[in-house]
Amino acid sequence: MIESGRPRLRRRYGPGRLVRLSPVILTIVIASLAYGTPREMAFSRLLPAAPALAAAMWPVLPTVLLGTVCLFLMIGLGFLFPDLGTWWTAAGIVAVTVAAAYGSHVRLQRERTLFQVRLVADAAQQVVLSPMPRRIGNIEIESLYLAAAAEARIGGDFYEVVDTPYGVRLLIGDVRGKGLPAVGAAAAIVNAFREAAFGETDMVNVARRLDASSTRYNAAFPPEGPMERFATALLVQIPHEGSRIDILNCGHPPPLLLNRGRLRVLESDTPSPLLSLAELIGDRYTVDTFDFATDDLLLLYTDGIAETRARDGEFFPLTTWMSRQPPTPPRELLTALHRDLLRYSRGRLDDDIAALAVRLCEH
Repeated sequence: MIESGRPRLRRRYGPGRLVRLSPVILTIVIASLAYGTPREMAFSRLLPAAPALAAAMWPVLPTVLLGTVCLFLMIGLGFLFPDLGTWWTAAGIVAVTVAAAYGSHVRLQRERTLFQVRLVADAAQQVVLSPMPRRIGNIEIESLYLAAAAEARIGGDFYEVVDTPYGVRLLIGDVRGKGLPAVGAAAAIVNAFREAAFGETDMVNVARRLDASSTRYNAAFPPEGPMERFATALLVQIPHEGSRIDILNCGHPPPLLLNRGRLRVLESDTPSPLLSLAELIGDRYTVDTFDFATDDLLLLYTDGIAETRARDGEFFPLTTWMSRQPPTPPRELLTALHRDLLRYSRGRLDDDIAALAVRLCEH
């Protein structure tokens, strides 16, 4: 399913409800065994396990109520079976229930903190990966983003699309590293692109401004380790009249173009320097031009897609996969890619993933 331009997995709630009822089920099972077996087996001594289990998933009050039920069950069993050691087990139930209530309180506090962190992460995601139009003129666009750390929801991959007087300009890239430093570097690059894409007529000047912004960010927030923080980036310009695309590749995986069942890898003859490395290796940027016809499908992606591994260590065959795709809208292409990546890796992603699918339609 795709929501807000990004594919997401459907949640299934059936098994979760059964898990939440497991403390009640455990209480019933223990009480039944204690009542239906000889008292020498003393299954009643397992009753403190029920409130202990409840603390892992229930709020404080239900946990205390379950502990109270277990206490009354133990007292009732004591009347039915004298010399069962009722008061020792009852004391254990009280002690475990008090500890479980405290554990439940601590867990809820941590869950609230995590919820607030996720709200901040969502806000940061809206800054770096703002919602984009799905159609600009005769160009259809769809996006996909999957963070390797599902709890974080955001990583170092980034993309952006803007409609400018010079055509539709797209950016996709990947900051080396993960976590907040990578997010900050990605935000600096994306914000610079949003300004430069409108103000610069030449894509070379856009790339220079991205490099300058990335360099300034790294100077203000130097990396913690010995390695320099840099980013790959791919700039694409599609003129409003269509028929061609201009690509400036700063060390990024080359885009794939599907034209009537034929796949082309749009590699640059002279790759441009990675962002933040222009001062070291020179700032010679090269723009390559390729044909882009009606119904052509263009896929921009980060290396997390091509480097997705199966259990046997084999990389996801992206080029082969793309060449087998039928002519399809960008939305359906990325839905299929999302599904097949998760199936190939069995739901385990080792790196962030971002992709843009673009199709040129008839006016």
